[in-house]
Amino acid sequence: MCAKELGHLEMIGAIVHQLTRNISDTDARIAEFAPYFVDHTTGVYPTAASGFPWSAASMAVKGDVIADLTEDMAAEQKARVTYDNILRLCDDPDVTDVIRFLREREVVHFQRFGEAVRLAKEKMDQKNIYFTNPVTDK
Repeated sequence: MCAKELGHLEMIGAIVHQLTRNISDTDARIAEFAPYFVDHTTGVYPTAASGFPWSAASMAVKGDVIADLTEDMAAEQKARVTYDNILRLCDDPDVTDVIRFLREREVVHFQRFGEAVRLAKEKMDQKNIYFTNPVTDK
């Protein structure tokens, strides 16, 4: 799953690069972009719209199939909402086409993770689902 998300990050990074590769000095001085430009020029630096850089710490993993799949489902929905918000703000078809594609993937992944939760719950009464299953180990 992590490789998939990194693939999405790469696609978003490519869009940012395409939008900024020919930036003029005047454009770089725009108040909203200037702080980023000072620190990163036009290099792609994964940062939330709020300004916080991406960190692996944002990936919650417990080693419990239900907890982890539920977290994955939440992440897919959060990404979908982010893409929805980008689509509300952007009218460049070269950007919106890619964002729509990524958004569709988030919807499908959410559905697949939901199916995986259902399947995992069906197996919960069986032994050896976990390294240690506190429900069945005596």
